Amino acid sequence: MPELTKQELTAHEPPTKDQAPLAWMHRVDLSTLDEADLHQAKRCLLDLLGVAAGATRTALADKAARFVTTQHGGDRPLLFAPGQASPTGVALHGAWLIDALDAHDGQVLTKGHSGVALLPGLLALPEVAQLSGRDFLALLVYGYEIATRAGIALHAQSPDYHTSGAWNALGVAAVAARLRGFDIETLHHALGIAEFYGPRSQMMRCIDHPTMLKDGSGWGAMTGISAALLAEEGFSGAPALTVTAPQVASIWQDLGERWYVHEQYFKAYPVCRWAQPAVEAVLALPADKRDPARIARIEIATFHEGKRLHVTHPATTEQAQYSLPWSVACALGRGTVDVAGVCDELEALDLKALASKVEIHEDEAFNARFPAERWARAKLHLDSGEVIESADFEARGNPDKPLSDAEVIDKYQALAEPVLGERATRLREVVMSLEARNASELLGLLSAP
Repeated sequence: MPELTKQELTAHEPPTKDQAPLAWMHRVDLSTLDEADLHQAKRCLLDLLGVAAGATRTALADKAARFVTTQHGGDRPLLFAPGQASPTGVALHGAWLIDALDAHDGQVLTKGHSGVALLPGLLALPEVAQLSGRDFLALLVYGYEIATRAGIALHAQSPDYHTSGAWNALGVAAVAARLRGFDIETLHHALGIAEFYGPRSQMMRCIDHPTMLKDGSGWGAMTGISAALLAEEGFSGAPALTVTAPQVASIWQDLGERWYVHEQYFKAYPVCRWAQPAVEAVLALPADKRDPARIARIEIATFHEGKRLHVTHPATTEQAQYSLPWSVACALGRGTVDVAGVCDELEALDLKALASKVEIHEDEAFNARFPAERWARAKLHLDSGEVIESADFEARGNPDKPLSDAEVIDKYQALAEPVLGERATRLREVVMSLEARNASELLGLLSAP
């Protein structure tokens, strides 16, 4: 009689407290997800695809595709780009692409983003073509759960404000492990590798000096896929302390009861979330009082991190997306903030003039409410001497005040249709009925425009 393995001997033993999250990740029955869970996954998926399509208009898009096709050779198709790459290359490219346009979903306690890495990570692996549409959506829900909790846990353990790639890598690794049927030990090694190699890059450096580095999610997605493939080959990496450390046990204790996919926010504008309360504040002022020709000064009161979005006259789209003055200028000068405003109109003299009039002040009450809440207030000084002031505003799209399905769809169409043409509508139809289709129908619509 063959000797039982350690895994077989312990298969029916209850998990220890620190192993409980791993056991849940390994054993959870995703077929029990309900209609509301799948619907939210479809909203996230549609939003991410719209952002990816819109991001093909950025300078980063071509650079990312050239890099991965030359340095990560393989046969997996790229998202909305010509060429092919390896799974690690596809993950890197897709997350770079989505991150290039700061319009994707996020979660306040992570101070960052999950979906930007999860979708490219899922698309990177060949097994995805065999999934049903429902299983594809379920894996997204699963990925949001792991990534979001890992992000909250890492913030609780680390004094440094790190980019999203530091923790969304764990979500990608978990999705890849689930898709490829890892046992619990291999899953743990994959998470540990992702945690160790995930890019703990300095987020505020990129806020102060905006570049194509953005939120580290390209490297996070690539790291997550790499971690899973390494673990599959026997490469060791456990423990994953953001999952198993006693200090973070409370963050994981309600797995299966509280689904974090429902606690993601959706952005109304393609700029940093921290700038969006100020945009809402100025747009709430009476239209007849915010004629740009009459504005002498613009005061914005907000929280410290929002004040750090300081670039007045951006020279690149990255600087524009991380600029509160430019976001406010676009809102006042164009009535909204859109891709044109952060990509194509950086030399617009009227927007530059408005941005020069923005003064940002730190509000201690707003500081005390960050990161769970992000607030701003606007005050316009008119050339007549009149001063008009807004109420305090948060950004639109938070879970307690979500964008409606119609708003999510309108945003998607505005981003995707200029790039994909008629295909944008067909892609939307497939996404919003994906639970009744095969994932292959979705994959067939993600090729280069």
